[in-house]
Amino acid sequence: MSRINTNVNSLISQRVFTENNNVLSRSLERLSTGFRINRGGDDPAGLIASEALRSEKAAIGAAIANAERAEQFVNVAEGGLQEVGSLLTELQSLIGQSGSSAGLSQDEKEANQLQIDQILQTIDRIAATTSFNGTKLLNGGFDFTVSAQTSQVVDFQVNAAKLGDTNTTVQALVTQSAQQAGLFLSLGGTTLDLSTTNNTFAFEIAGGLGSRSFSFSSGATISSIRDSVNAFTDVTGVSSIVSGNVVRLNSTEFGSAEFVSVDIISDGDQAGSVGIYGSGDPNTGATTGNTAFSAVSSPIRDLGQDVGGTINGVAFSGNGRDIGVTTENLDLELTLSVSGVQAIGTIDLFTLTGGGASFNLGPDVNIGNNVTLGIQSVSARELGSTEIDNPNTDTNGRFPTVTATLEDLKSGGLLNVVDGDVTAAQEVANQAINDISRLRGRLGSFQKNVVGSTISSLGVTLENVSAAESAIRETDFAAETAELTRSQILVAASSQALQIANNQPQTALSLLG
Repeated sequence: MSRINTNVNSLISQRVFTENNNVLSRSLERLSTGFRINRGGDDPAGLIASEALRSEKAAIGAAIANAERAEQFVNVAEGGLQEVGSLLTELQSLIGQSGSSAGLSQDEKEANQLQIDQILQTIDRIAATTSFNGTKLLNGGFDFTVSAQTSQVVDFQVNAAKLGDTNTTVQALVTQSAQQAGLFLSLGGTTLDLSTTNNTFAFEIAGGLGSRSFSFSSGATISSIRDSVNAFTDVTGVSSIVSGNVVRLNSTEFGSAEFVSVDIISDGDQAGSVGIYGSGDPNTGATTGNTAFSAVSSPIRDLGQDVGGTINGVAFSGNGRDIGVTTENLDLELTLSVSGVQAIGTIDLFTLTGGGASFNLGPDVNIGNNVTLGIQSVSARELGSTEIDNPNTDTNGRFPTVTATLEDLKSGGLLNVVDGDVTAAQEVANQAINDISRLRGRLGSFQKNVVGSTISSLGVTLENVSAAESAIRETDFAAETAELTRSQILVAASSQALQIANNQPQTALSLLG
């Protein structure tokens, strides 16, 4: 080096020294922060990927929090329903105690009625006060709302529905009518005519609830036979009407589980066109399935039929007059009227307009991650809805039905235990217990199979996303400490080299002597 104005070696050493210092500073920053990427310049592509993963982690964390909140929501509702269930069990016991008219004083019945009134008041109070975060849970506030409900829907329950931003019309297409089981007894006229006055006409009727034997002497009218059968409808599940000159036997309910069976014990040596008809009406000449009484060697049996069809294009499961469909977008159960299940064709049931408890259980806020849950009111006026016989009979010996609920068990109600219909009261109480049990079951299924599974799945997803983000963004301490050691040595070496390069121009002085 014979020039002193430009020290090239010094410039080179300065550049390398600066670069090594930058590398050392970067290693120290990564080791002190724990992140490999601290700014966009560290790794632009990695920064983009890691920021996206960070956003996804935040969304997953929020979804987990939502699911945990939903679980707490259900726990509170379940607590209230559990207490209602216990009260209904006690109510059932009080109704059973009041079923005996002998051996039970009027004061005891009134004491039982007082307890029933208090139980119903407590149920209403639980329904009105059970709340989560200031929101009532069991007063019907989280039930679905409908409009334009057809009269052919007797009762309905929407368990879940994804409505989006528009109302949803629920439409049923009935392709198979529901039928009662039924048989006809033709006695050859309106009065039983036996060959001798000592003979008897005896038969046994069986239905979905049980069986009963009947015996009649010559001269009995078909109206008296009808009334005798109807007196034991609660035992057999079979009711009777007079149709022309025949006695028609029908199951009280619709569906394939219902049946009517008739076995002739003694035909009374009846003569003429008498027997059991499986279908049709002998008065009009339709005698399909005719079997003479004398030829009945084993019970003649007829089965009912379930309603069949679709709801909004999805095949529903039918059970008598009850239909239900469960899909991702719609989960409902309803009961159609007799006219509704026997008329083949399309029925606009109602329009869903809103309601339900809505939870977003996914990282993205959209209808796919949204789940809804319908929670019906558990007040006394809503529980135990049951069709029962009206005390007033019609002209054909049958009892028109009315719909009763737990509300009717109160003092002065149709089903109070002091002077009301205790048998029907027990039916309503049984239905109320079933209502609460089914609601608790739905909530439990939602908690276990929807919320619980979602929390587990999101937890695994959060672990995997966190691992991916960590691999991209965080510092690998083993590799970085090795890089730190290398940078420290290079900085020291370049510092020494810079010192030597700066001293090189001093050699030019020797040329000046």
